[in-house]
Amino acid sequence: MTSREKTKSLVVKEEWCKGCGICAAFCPASVLKMEGTKVKIADIDACTKCGLCELRCPDYAIYLEGGQEDE
Repeated sequence: MTSREKTKSLVVKEEWCKGCGICAAFCPASVLKMEGTKVKIADIDACTKCGLCELRCPDYAIYLEGGQEDE
């Protein structure tokens, strides 16, 4: 993992989440889980910051924030 990836953090905009579950289904580390009709971060320490959740979310409700500093 690069230093840039270490500074990224996973953000969920619950008000934008429509509860489709796509992000949780694509997460290879089972970081996300569905609670009712919203996605929740279940195990942030397991997050590899691969970005699959962000890539697959049709509502832009989940994303990796930060890590844009030049090395």
